Amino acid sequence: MFENLSSKIEKALHTLRGKGSITDINIAETVKEVRKALLDADVSYPIAKEFTDKVKAEALGRNVIQSIEPGQLMVKIVHEKLTELMGGEASDINIKGTPAVVLIAGLQGSGKTTFSAKLANHLKTKKGRNVMLVAADVYRPAAISQLQTLGTQIQVPVFTEEGNKNPVDIAQKAIREARTKGVNVVIVDTAGRLAIDESMMDEIAALKRELNPQETLFVVDSMTGQDAVNTAKAFNERIDYDGVVLTKLDGDTRGGAALTIRYTVDKPIKFVGIGEKMDALDVFHPDRMASRILGMGDVVSLVERAQEQYDEAEARKLQKKLIQNEYNFNDFLSQISQVKKMGSMKDLIGMIPGMDKMTKNIEVSDDVFVPIEAMIGSMTPYERQHPSCLNGSRKQRIATGSGRSIQELNRFLKQFDDTRKMMRMMTKKGGKMPLRHHR
Repeated sequence: MFENLSSKIEKALHTLRGKGSITDINIAETVKEVRKALLDADVSYPIAKEFTDKVKAEALGRNVIQSIEPGQLMVKIVHEKLTELMGGEASDINIKGTPAVVLIAGLQGSGKTTFSAKLANHLKTKKGRNVMLVAADVYRPAAISQLQTLGTQIQVPVFTEEGNKNPVDIAQKAIREARTKGVNVVIVDTAGRLAIDESMMDEIAALKRELNPQETLFVVDSMTGQDAVNTAKAFNERIDYDGVVLTKLDGDTRGGAALTIRYTVDKPIKFVGIGEKMDALDVFHPDRMASRILGMGDVVSLVERAQEQYDEAEARKLQKKLIQNEYNFNDFLSQISQVKKMGSMKDLIGMIPGMDKMTKNIEVSDDVFVPIEAMIGSMTPYERQHPSCLNGSRKQRIATGSGRSIQELNRFLKQFDDTRKMMRMMTKKGGKMPLRHHR
């Protein structure tokens, strides 16, 4: 996400490093390169120009104090202006109502149905709401069955009415049923088309008018670039939605849509989709996104994700085991599982300041733990509980069973032993127990 934009902006800001002051000449060169980076990222020329004009005016209007170099000041200014461009601060979803109705709109293929289920999962697991999904795409049976499958996966009921071709009627019946069952939030997944057409716009406008939803969200595929911005404008003119959802932000996107939709339609980006899993949904924080674009990472989001997976009772048990030198492969496997729940490895690495650059030419795969899991999986229950019992013949059997070489197994066992020693040492010193896998 934003790899090209990030590296180009960083290169542009690099020209100011080592300079004693900001001048008309050196700022002009920097601003020109920043504008070029934005245009390459599919930001429209008027927005790119207005953005860089603001950066330039701000930079020339500020005095460079002795402790801050011009390059550092420019990073600060660009971060502020990027944050401002993307909306300034996070915007919450309105789910006040009995039940609250959330209407989901967008083109076909934008990820509406997947987002509807992700939102249901988010509201259920993070806000404690009782949620119902409504399959109101009456034209595509595949969309209805997809929503039913996802609903089963996240254990959220899906309201459907076979044979009914009236989406307004289906949604109204769903809302009535939700009231009788004590459901807090009803999420209505609507039909889309491959391109904007009048009948689709009439239908979504009728749904909004008749349902009077608390929240109307427009879902857009961020990989479609400037087209996404144009589609967002067309939908907003017709249904005046409350917020935008950007999907597929983990793909090979240039980032122009993420940067400029908020500015163009004057509606906040509320959520971003960052993968296929049901928990791969983030509340959009403009300041954190600006930090990631500038290669500064996003430690706050990383800590939040870690805290979501943190189990205090388990941590205490683990701490006791470490002190008594009883930490074993089952505990190690449990920690790997916690890390995996935090999201894709590529996304997590992007949140750590400087790691994007260090791993630039390295393929970061979610399969990184597969060999370790295979080796532990090839151990007997006794071996998992007693790491010290692994002799030569046991190691040979484990290596063969997991399809790894004896060298790979020995390397992993050394890493495991080093991790165990380090964690025990930290625990004895009274430090916090780290719930992360050290490689």
